[in-house]
Parts: sequence; C-alpha cells; structure tokens
Amino acid sequence: MSRFAVTWDYRCPFARNAHEHIVAALTDGADWEVSFLPFSLGQVHVPEGETPVWEDPDKATELLALGSGVVARDRYPERFFDAHMALFAARHDEGLDLRVPEVLAKVLDGVGLPGDDVVAEAATGDVVAELRRAHERAVAEWEVFGVPTFIVGERAVFVRLMSRPRGDAALARQTIDGLLGLLDTMPDLNEFKHTTLKR
Repeated sequence: MSRFAVTWDYRCPFARNAHEHIVAALTDGADWEVSFLPFSLGQVHVPEGETPVWEDPDKATELLALGSGVVARDRYPERFFDAHMALFAARHDEGLDLRVPEVLAKVLDGVGLPGDDVVAEAATGDVVAELRRAHERAVAEWEVFGVPTFIVGERAVFVRLMSRPRGDAALARQTIDGLLGLLDTMPDLNEFKHTTLKR
C-alpha cells in the first residue's frame, strides 16, 4: 500500500488536475492511503510581516472554501470526494466565486451535504485554527510553497499535471503511481519539465 499526503487549495487548476487523478483512482479501488492537507495560497502571498490570513477579518471569506473542504473531509468523509470535486468544478468549470457563502452552500447542497451548516462551521475558530495548523506544519516540516505538493515521509515534491483523467481510472492510477515512483526512486531529480506540450 502506498501512503502519501497531498496539499490542496481550490483556487489552483493544477491542484484540481492532481486531485481528480487521485479521487478517480481511489474510487476505482487504488490501494493508497491518502491524507488530504489544506494549504492556503492566500497565506503564501501575504508579505512578510503583514497580518496572516487567519488573523485578518478582511480575508476571512478567502478561507471559506478551503474550510468547507476540511469540514466535509472530517465530518462527512463518505461525501468528501463528491464535495471536493464539486468545489474544484465550481471554481474552474463554472467560474463561481467561492468566497460567497451562498454560492458555497449551493455547491455543497448539490452533493447531498447541508451546505449552510458546513459553511457556517468552516467560518468558526476551530476550523480556521486547523487550516493554520496544517499550513504552518507543511511549511515547517516539508518547506511546502504551493499546491499540489505530494508528501511521502520526509520528502515532498511540488507537481504540475497538465491533464485531467476525464473518467479514465486506469490513467489516473498510472499517473499517480508513476509520480510516486519518481519520488521514491529518484530523490536527486529536482526539476523535470517538458519544453513543449502537444495538445
């Protein structure tokens, strides 16, 4: 069994691609144990010395989607994959503003969750504290700077997958297994980037 963690923020299209691969493969029975770790891109862009997003009331709505994902993960694990994919789709397919509580609630209602309740809990101090804890741990322990970052033990790698599985679970599994294989067998490979991509 492969065990790994992976970061996410719903704002990132590359996180969306990677998480679709992971969810498609897990749903199809991939033998992985995956920890889904929230990571705030908003906090990454806060200048040094400025107020962190978790302490800035003007930025509270920026954390609502990420917090809603955490609530779905922890309180409704049987619906987490549905909610996770729906929130990515709302942002990247529909262009919805996930900072708006009513928008978030409607997306979550659509996958069978009590949207208003999830969004209300996402705004609480406990959930915001969990977002901060997860983000700061990722930075301190693995020097994470973005999403998606895959973490295996003490090793972490930031990845940009350019394509989505589009329902192909075999492709999804092959993609993530290949990525994990590189992480495991080539620790000195720091950058591997195609100069062009055929579309």
